[in-house]
Amino acid sequence: MNELVLLVVFLCVLVEDVVMFKSDPVLPHLDDVWWGPNELKMHNDTSIRPFRIHFHHDMIQDLRYRLLNHRPFTPPLEGVGFDYGFNTDYLHSWVDYWANHYNFREREHHLNQFPQFLTNIQGLDIHFLWVKPRVPPHVKVVPLLFLHGFPGSVVELFKAIRLLTTYSEDRDFAIEVIAPSLPGYAFSDAAIRPGLGASEMGVVFKNLMHRLGFDKFYIQGGDWGSYIGMSMATIYPKEILGYHTNLATAITLSAFGQYLIGAIHPPLVMSTAVMDRVYPITKYFVWLMTELGYMHIQSNKPDTVGVAMADSPAGLLAYIFQLFSSASRRKYVYRADGGLDDLYTRDELLDNLMMYWVTNSFTTACRIYAETENIRNLYLGIMGHPTPVPTWAIWAKDEITYLSNSMLKTKYTNLIHSTVLQGQGHFLAFEAPDILVKDVFKAIDAFRKWHKKH
Repeated sequence: MNELVLLVVFLCVLVEDVVMFKSDPVLPHLDDVWWGPNELKMHNDTSIRPFRIHFHHDMIQDLRYRLLNHRPFTPPLEGVGFDYGFNTDYLHSWVDYWANHYNFREREHHLNQFPQFLTNIQGLDIHFLWVKPRVPPHVKVVPLLFLHGFPGSVVELFKAIRLLTTYSEDRDFAIEVIAPSLPGYAFSDAAIRPGLGASEMGVVFKNLMHRLGFDKFYIQGGDWGSYIGMSMATIYPKEILGYHTNLATAITLSAFGQYLIGAIHPPLVMSTAVMDRVYPITKYFVWLMTELGYMHIQSNKPDTVGVAMADSPAGLLAYIFQLFSSASRRKYVYRADGGLDDLYTRDELLDNLMMYWVTNSFTTACRIYAETENIRNLYLGIMGHPTPVPTWAIWAKDEITYLSNSMLKTKYTNLIHSTVLQGQGHFLAFEAPDILVKDVFKAIDAFRKWHKKH
């Protein structure tokens, strides 16, 4: 069994790397593709416009009606937790809370706590938060592009944004945060033609930062935000001052070779303190196969599953919250409540869900999988190209994977540091903003020193 799994994995990796390295060793030039309606090209409004979220009365009434008039949920099997997905015995309380106890007006006010804007980039109105710190005149303020992923939104970054933009005399710099909704997510427009993957989103966000007056800036990203950040740090090394991520990826032949060597004897490639996060390899891949089925669906037929998500708020809740459960703690699969109430408040989870429901953006959001996990994207060669930007990683205990520093250095030639946590999960900014923010401040301080030295 182990040998068969290793052989299959090795062959898949070999094929992927051959495809990646067949591409030109020179990095691709990604053009400023126009993703919006062609008729707007000659009348593109490039202004930066203030924006506020509003929950319309008719939307609230329609949502409540759908929640209170759903078809009976199929009862779960006896003794299961989240093994088969969201436990429907537990779903009733969530539906009731959303319909009868979620204070829409209060939460609308909460969602508008930071300055928000829209501006049109490459034919798409991009929604973003722009939060500046209050600092003495002599303090250097540095820009940070803060990127979310799926099934999150800018809502999962709120607590971290507040901490990041709080000035402290202990540092000789402060941070201003630009946190955009990814194209197709929430209030950011979706592309009307194929091709807008994570790397192409990096072009959009580079142009957004230039629009705001930042020629050089730092990036923090998790989930898809990490992939976008990796792409930007690889393609625009002279513009990215530092890249901090809580999901560092290094899809290189050398990294995979180390990974497979570790399958034979893990201490050869990583510390015994962390090797249980990805070894034994059979157990890890069984877990991946069990939990990442949604990724295969969304990479191939996002519009089909999107029909159901757009029609049923209870279905949307079950689908997205099951992902929050499994990515937060692997052990939560054994609990009937999915462990959600242990880590998050119901209001903040529903705030994030509202960003999908209000804008009917589930389908366009999960198209990022189809637009990125494909042969066209592999041929770009970005994943296999060295990234010289100073990089800092942080690893939660229950992150979906773990890569040692030697693996990461096959991609990030100036890896400064990796912080290894003994707790927390995939949604680090959401679950433990204080831990993430402290690490970001350390990273930016190290990046600034690195640039002075080099």
